[in-house]
Amino acid sequence: MSLLAPQKYIKVSSIRMQGLLLLFFSKLEHVPFIRDVQATYTRTGLFGYWGNKGGVSIRLSFYGHTLCFLNCHLAAHMKYASERVDEFEYIMDTQSFDCKRAPTIVDHRLVFWFGDLNFRIQDHGMHFVRICIDKQNYSLLWSKDQLIMMKQKEQVLQEFEEGPLDFQPTYKFDRNSESYDTSAKKRKPAWTDRILWRLRPKALPPDEENENKVGLDAKKLKQLEEDMEYPLKIRQDVYTSIMEYSISDHKPVIGIFTLELRKMYETPLVRLRAEGDWSADIDAMVVYSPLQPFPSSTWDWIGLYKVGFSSVSDYITYTWVKDDEVAFNEEVIQVYVSKEEIPVQGGDCVLCYYCNALKCIIGINIVFSLELHLKRIFCSIVLMWMKVSISVICSSVF
Repeated sequence: MSLLAPQKYIKVSSIRMQGLLLLFFSKLEHVPFIRDVQATYTRTGLFGYWGNKGGVSIRLSFYGHTLCFLNCHLAAHMKYASERVDEFEYIMDTQSFDCKRAPTIVDHRLVFWFGDLNFRIQDHGMHFVRICIDKQNYSLLWSKDQLIMMKQKEQVLQEFEEGPLDFQPTYKFDRNSESYDTSAKKRKPAWTDRILWRLRPKALPPDEENENKVGLDAKKLKQLEEDMEYPLKIRQDVYTSIMEYSISDHKPVIGIFTLELRKMYETPLVRLRAEGDWSADIDAMVVYSPLQPFPSSTWDWIGLYKVGFSSVSDYITYTWVKDDEVAFNEEVIQVYVSKEEIPVQGGDCVLCYYCNALKCIIGINIVFSLELHLKRIFCSIVLMWMKVSISVICSSVF
C-alpha cells in the first residue's frame, strides 16, 4: 500500500480466509466508476470446515461491466487432479452475490481465476522434467500438465483461457534459493500457480442470431444484447514468473492484461465539492449533487482524505451524510463538518462520498487545500510543554 499510494492506486476491497488473501487496488481516476463491490469465500478443506483450501472472490461493476476475481487454493498432491476440478466446480456453484445482473460467478462478463491451483506434471519422470527446464523446452511438458489435460474433457474448464506457459515451473523450490526441491521428498517441479480468464461467450453470428434467440431465456437474451451494445475485449500482455522472490517454496506469477471496452456510463453517481475555505478555525460545508439515482442510506458518509491516501479506510475524518445534513433540495445537498474534526496541519486533500449499499466510493471532488491553523498548533504545543513541566516537577517531588 505504501508503494502503490504514491502511484495513485488505492485499496478498494480485500478478503482473507486463513492464508488465502485477495486484494483489489484501482487507480484513483477509476474509483468512482467501480460499483457494487462484494466479497465472499468458500471453504473446501477438511470436508468444507477448514479454510486452508478453497476460494475467495471479489466482484464489482467496472464502468457497467461485471467483473469477478477468484483466488483459489485447491487440493494438493499428484493423484488429486479430479478432486481439484470438483473443488473448483463446487466453489463456482456455491458462491453467490446480492446482484441481479450477476448473482453467480459465471454470470459475470469477465472472470479472472488464479492462485495455487496445485495441478502437476504427470507421467514424465523427474530427470526428463529437469532437462526440459534447464534447456527451456517448456512446451515438451505442456501435454502432461494436469490442468491442460483436464481442460480437454471438463466443460467448465474449457470456458477459461490461459496464456502459454513460457516460464519455468513455479513449484517446488528450496526457500531462499532458485533450486528445486533438494529435500528427501524431491518433489517434481510443476506449474501449480496459474492465472486464467473467462470472457462471457460472444454474440451469435448474424445468420444464427434469430434462429438461436428463440431458445434463450430472458436473462440470457438481455446479456446477449448488452454484450453486443457494449463490447469488451481482453488481451494478455504479460504472463511470467518472478524468480527474484525466494521467501516461499513457490515463485509468484504475474499476469498483465489490457481491457478494451465501451463504457456504460461516463459520469459518477455524485458530484461534490468543498464549500469555501477550509481550516480548523471555522466549521466547514460539503456540497454534493446526485447525478444519477443510487441507493442512498443513513450509513452513507463523506470522508476527508489526504492526497496520496492508500485505501477507503484511510480517511482523516468523516461525516455522516444524513445526520449532518443541513440543507437540501432535489439538486444540491449541504452537509456540515465541525471545525473540531478538521486537522490543524493543513495540506492538499480530497473529499469522497462512500455509498454503504454499493460498498464503494461513488464521488470524488477535485484537490483542495486545508489552511494551516497556527493558533491551535501553538496552543497544542503550549499544552504539551505544560504537561512535560508538570511531569518533571512531580518527578522531582517524589
